[in-house]
Amino acid sequence: MNREKRTAIYSTLRERMPAPTTELEFVNPFELLIAVILSAQATDISVNKATAKLYPVANTPAAILALGVDGLKPYIRTIGLFNSKAENIIKTCRILLEKHKGEVPRTRPELEALPGVGRKTANVVLNTAFGEPTIAVDTHIFRVSNRTGIAKGKTPLEVEKRLVRLTPDEFKKDAHHWLILHGRYVCKARKPLCGECPIVEWCEYTKKERP
Repeated sequence: MNREKRTAIYSTLRERMPAPTTELEFVNPFELLIAVILSAQATDISVNKATAKLYPVANTPAAILALGVDGLKPYIRTIGLFNSKAENIIKTCRILLEKHKGEVPRTRPELEALPGVGRKTANVVLNTAFGEPTIAVDTHIFRVSNRTGIAKGKTPLEVEKRLVRLTPDEFKKDAHHWLILHGRYVCKARKPLCGECPIVEWCEYTKKERP
């Protein structure tokens, strides 16, 4: 796929979603960080239901640390892997207080040093909380990037590097959100809605592969 097609795809997605953002609910970088940690192998809907109960009670590193692992678990019990996530969140809150004065760090190495935070989570926080032109590759973005041809790769990291390199600068800040929302609601895994797709004319998903 050439630059002109990528530009056309991103321009079309921007027209449809001029101000895209995450579907996770948050009011500050710390709330986003906790929500993204919880979202691993979980839906945004389930995370939002949990944090809607948690954040009115505790939405700072100190407040969540005061809950402790056992106090935190009841709020996130409906989320997959809640036991390990509770442990990681408490450890993360302690590190934030001890090393970062309770603030969420703004560099990838510092974020990835937090328990429960990998490259994808760090990219989401850097992009959504701090406006950095990072692109977090989840299953939706991995699928859309390969299926459309916008950035093919065999691993999420390979796709991420190609997206960062090939996405025109004017689109980099919002590319993550456009691609994930497109994958979630249009370019679905099992039955992509090609007949409703606004970027179908530039997509490399062959006709014989389409439903």
